[in-house]
Amino acid sequence: MDQDWLEQVRIRIDQALDQTLGNHLGESNLLDAARYSVLRGGKRLRPALVYAAADAVGATLDSADAAAISVELLHAYSLIHDDLPAMDDDTLRRGHPTTHIAYDEATAILAGDALQALAFSILGQEDIRTDAMRVKQLRLLGEAAGFKGMALGQAMDLESEGKMLSIGQLKIMHTQKTGALITASILMGAVCGNPNKLEWEALKEAGEAIGLAFQIQDDILDEIASTETLGKTQGRDQVLGKSTFPSLLGLSASKKEACALMKIANKALERVNGDTNILGMLVRLSVERTS
Repeated sequence: MDQDWLEQVRIRIDQALDQTLGNHLGESNLLDAARYSVLRGGKRLRPALVYAAADAVGATLDSADAAAISVELLHAYSLIHDDLPAMDDDTLRRGHPTTHIAYDEATAILAGDALQALAFSILGQEDIRTDAMRVKQLRLLGEAAGFKGMALGQAMDLESEGKMLSIGQLKIMHTQKTGALITASILMGAVCGNPNKLEWEALKEAGEAIGLAFQIQDDILDEIASTETLGKTQGRDQVLGKSTFPSLLGLSASKKEACALMKIANKALERVNGDTNILGMLVRLSVERTS
């Protein structure tokens, strides 16, 4: 049943993304590049977390659509920019050439910029959400993207290349770069319902644990999986001289750390009054995934 739910959500978000980036925006090379970046697959974890959190607090999926679309658009923008020559300079993403390779660097930058702007535009549109809900979601997404989230984490990541970080420094960096948007996804879904303060804090704690566990598994897979399985260049972190959880802790201890975080997330979800089975499944998939 949980897997059926996940497949239905993937179909729902893929259709919504396709419609959002439809021809009604006008034909252009820029739109082609944006569609290329967004619609070539992906785990769709972040929109799934939005829907699962909304479900856990008794909200409808319809009320969570705008947030689900927005977090995936923002995620796509971050991947485009992350792959640029000025950043990680990668050539492969989701098994295809990265956007700046498939198009050109300038088009990739602009496609990322446009996707970020579209994410906030979609989130601010009028629908069944109240004005207060929309404002809260806009603030959550803005904080996750900027000086308190992904942009800060990416800056820290670039500054740390060739340096040996401590585990504490590595956790702080990835709490921003990876964890901020994952946590925001859960909280943006929760905004669609009416969680009490204790439930809100529990969902936030779960999101932070999931985000860090997801990154640890990413680091592990970069060590043990093939380029074909990952859909991106295997071993890239080593080439760039980045500190990773396996490089600091070893593979075995990294796996234990991810499992410990999974337990923290599940324990936090026990404090939510609604049905968190779907969120629990996503916690497990974040750690057990193979790509």
